[in-house]
Amino acid sequence: MANTRLQGKKVAILSAEGFEPSELLEPKKALEQAGAQVDVVSLKEGEIRAWNKTDWGASIKVDVDLKKAQANAYDALLLPGGVMNPDKLRANPQAVQFVRAFVDAKKPIAAICHGPQLLIETQALKGRRVTSWPSLKTDFTNAGAQWIDAEVVTDNGLVTSRKPEDLPAFNRKMIEEFCEGKHY
Repeated sequence: MANTRLQGKKVAILSAEGFEPSELLEPKKALEQAGAQVDVVSLKEGEIRAWNKTDWGASIKVDVDLKKAQANAYDALLLPGGVMNPDKLRANPQAVQFVRAFVDAKKPIAAICHGPQLLIETQALKGRRVTSWPSLKTDFTNAGAQWIDAEVVTDNGLVTSRKPEDLPAFNRKMIEEFCEGKHY
């Protein structure tokens, strides 16, 4: 029997070139297996490439160009990691605005590894509990967040994890929070 926990939910994955392959592909697969419709949203049309340790890795099709994406068309947001990916996105005002729209609408957001960096730019982390790749602890503390070293941290619809090894716990908690919907 198919898992339909997220049937009828539409999820945006915001990513750019240089994403960590496992941190985009594994959560995407988990979301789809749970019945969600998933769109990869990016800074350009066509495809974006993963960075696989020392060279470009697999490519994935972009479903929606960020210029055409509307946050109100989605129920939840996933921000995968990779060092290059979030750095490119956080420097793009349209990407920051897209993420901020999810924050303002109190829609659930899941971010892993370096992915939560983009949330710093939304200025919405003050008082929130988060985790990330350990080297970013000071960045999150300076943004007013409480950084916790744990495989998954949830704070009122915001799900964060540290690294690819945390993906099983991250995916479970992401699906649970996305099922719950908006958090007030």
